[in-house]
Amino acid sequence: MQFAPVLHAEWLKIRTLRPLPGALVALFVTGTAFSALGGASSTSEPEFDPLFATQFGVFLGQIAAISFGAMAVSAEFRNGALRLSLAAVPQRGHWFAAKMTAIALPALAVGLLTALASLFAARVTLGPAADGLTTGEQARAVVGCGVYLMLMALFAAGLATLLRSGVTTLSLLIPFILIVSFVIGDAAGTAVEFMPDRAGQVILQQAYDGPLGPWSGLGVTALWAVTALLAGAWRLRRRDA
Repeated sequence: MQFAPVLHAEWLKIRTLRPLPGALVALFVTGTAFSALGGASSTSEPEFDPLFATQFGVFLGQIAAISFGAMAVSAEFRNGALRLSLAAVPQRGHWFAAKMTAIALPALAVGLLTALASLFAARVTLGPAADGLTTGEQARAVVGCGVYLMLMALFAAGLATLLRSGVTTLSLLIPFILIVSFVIGDAAGTAVEFMPDRAGQVILQQAYDGPLGPWSGLGVTALWAVTALLAGAWRLRRRDA
């Protein structure tokens, strides 16, 4: 079977399962709203980073992106849906590639749109504090944020395929991101900088002095996502539907 019809079928599933478009809407709304609020409230902080302030909403937006990736896969493990999918597309690798593409493309599109809207909303609330940002820095933040959110959605999708459960995936990922980044991040030393969320978010910072730069950090997040996808593909091949 050709790839395009399989991809079209997977896109139809995502478009018609009500929680999935809802997760993308939540990504846009929360990302934009909290970037605007972050821009209004963060200028007085001693370590204020105006570029990061324009994408502050990524902290909550990534939860919606992770939920989107996990739910898109977990729907296949309910009511025998995966058996029907694999009966229509017996080549499991072919189906898995189409499923991940159907997750990646809307996550990237909505991520880029959210990042752009967040930039404009935050610049309004930041006022003169954003005047020092260059066009290149702002473009890097917008593109980087969109790619980062797509990678986090794929990371969650790969884990959900491996664990065969969206609930388990979200129960692991969401506390991990919130607790490691906000609670023990600074106390954990250099190792935490290589975690998928911390590494990828370097691209949103104007100033960075850690072991990773903007694009190398995003590359680390990509490695996490690829590892999760390979593990999910392995589990899919090894286990019955």
